[in-house]
Amino acid sequence: MIRLCLTGPPLCPRGQLAMDEAVLNLADASRHPPALRTWQFDRPVVVLGRSSKWAVEVDHGYCDRQNIPVLRRVTGGASVVGGAGCLMYSVVISLEEHPHLRHVDAAHEYVIRRVLTAVRHQQPDAQWQGICDLTWQNMKFSGNSLRITRGHLLYHGTILHAADLDQIASCLAVAPRQPEYRQGRRHRQFITNVPCEPSRLAEDLANEFSAHQSLTVATDDSSDPRVAMTDQLRRERYDSDAWHQRH
Repeated sequence: MIRLCLTGPPLCPRGQLAMDEAVLNLADASRHPPALRTWQFDRPVVVLGRSSKWAVEVDHGYCDRQNIPVLRRVTGGASVVGGAGCLMYSVVISLEEHPHLRHVDAAHEYVIRRVLTAVRHQQPDAQWQGICDLTWQNMKFSGNSLRITRGHLLYHGTILHAADLDQIASCLAVAPRQPEYRQGRRHRQFITNVPCEPSRLAEDLANEFSAHQSLTVATDDSSDPRVAMTDQLRRERYDSDAWHQRH
């Protein structure tokens, strides 16, 4: 597995979501090896799951007033909020090398255990609760989601370490599905930042996924297949309100 590092002009939120799917598609087409990427949105953004209900999971009035975009990703799960103080990770894994990961439970087990181990280098009492939540002091700091294609697994998630928790709570409406350990708590009483240094955490994630070889990609190099595919996916999907508001 390689570690994908982006240089050049930062990708906008739509571009970041497109890049995740581009790396997955290129791996499926045997044009890019499995890869790990750690990154951050350059502004606050709400990201719906592939099947999330546009009108149900988000406080659109608040987001409109704060000029916070509401976008949709290609993986499942519920809505999350990214931005400053939220480290994002994305990993694409070969199902030819790991065929058991075609089973969703096995995919969660494989990835979450590695992410949890990376976090525990700084916070040993972090826990895995629910289907794919990571918690500290019984409050959630990481939500995760996945997509399984014919040849690869895309698994990505959030790690709150210095996020504006009040803003996150204001962006989201009542979650339609809640794990038992949540015990009916509202967002602000349910989420937390896990104290950790994000650059160290990124290194620990690379070690846990054995992503020891780095590949640098310039975001303004249109000849690079990852950049070209990202631009194509933006035109076809991520720049379209019809995609983001589809449900």
